[in-house]
Amino acid sequence: MHRVHHGAFATGGAGLIIAEATGVLPEGRISVACPGLWRDDQAEGWRPIVEFAHREGSRMGIQISHAGRKGSTLAPWADHVTATMDEGGWETVGPSAVPFEGYPHPRSLTSSEVAALPAAFASAARRATAVGFDVVEIHAAHGYLLHQFLSPLSNHREDAYGGSFENRTRLLLEVVRAVRGAIADSTPLFVRVSATDWVAGGWDVEDTVALAPLLAQAGADLVDVSSGGTIATATIPVGPGYQVDFARRVRATGVPASAVGLITEPLQAEAILERGDADAVMLARAVLRNPRWPLAAAESLGEVVHWPVQFERARTIRR
Repeated sequence: MHRVHHGAFATGGAGLIIAEATGVLPEGRISVACPGLWRDDQAEGWRPIVEFAHREGSRMGIQISHAGRKGSTLAPWADHVTATMDEGGWETVGPSAVPFEGYPHPRSLTSSEVAALPAAFASAARRATAVGFDVVEIHAAHGYLLHQFLSPLSNHREDAYGGSFENRTRLLLEVVRAVRGAIADSTPLFVRVSATDWVAGGWDVEDTVALAPLLAQAGADLVDVSSGGTIATATIPVGPGYQVDFARRVRATGVPASAVGLITEPLQAEAILERGDADAVMLARAVLRNPRWPLAAAESLGEVVHWPVQFERARTIRR
């Protein structure tokens, strides 16, 4: 599935393909069906996928992640959410014993467990680059563990990792520094963040604007700006490009940023770049629907780009 899935994006003209959230520890996975990078043989499973993408002219990145309290689920198409122990599930953990709505109560991580997390992320990043990944992205968004530490709604700790903005951002910055030290200086390091929880009293865009320069100082090259995920019942004003302004706010700090979220049309994506709202545009559902979206986008914008020779007859713009 993964070879065909990511291979379709590579033959579809993607400049950069970022593989899905991949657990840095067994309990860091979102679901029992999610990939991991806590063992060398898992990394080797990615090698032929990365090599195929390179042959087709695409770069490959991977999100390294820990799901925290949102882990131990079944695949999204299952008839229930949480995996039992018999189904391969596990006890979830979080900064505090505060559950995500509808999920079991997590166990609060001990101080020593928190201290070990940066090394787990660094090891996963090292394995990823060893098999050829060009970009590493730390997933600190969508209510997963690093985001859980950022948000006062999910982080009720009273130690050095809870309370103040400085304390709640401490773990993420330690992870960024550890990963930066584990990969080559020339390997781009992205950090995906949720700019806001969309809930009063939660993590918000002002926090994100304050965090962005700290991420850059710790070694991040780009902030991938999304939103939400901490509170299931948050009211989110979803619409075309609804998160672009968050990327613009981050970029205004001098830190490169990418925009995501209901960006579906080539002219829409191009306008975001032309206005200077973001340095890059990331797409998900649009390319799931049409893995050759990048080739179609180039055609619609009048650009001549490389096509796989097998698809040349489908061009409308000739070299």
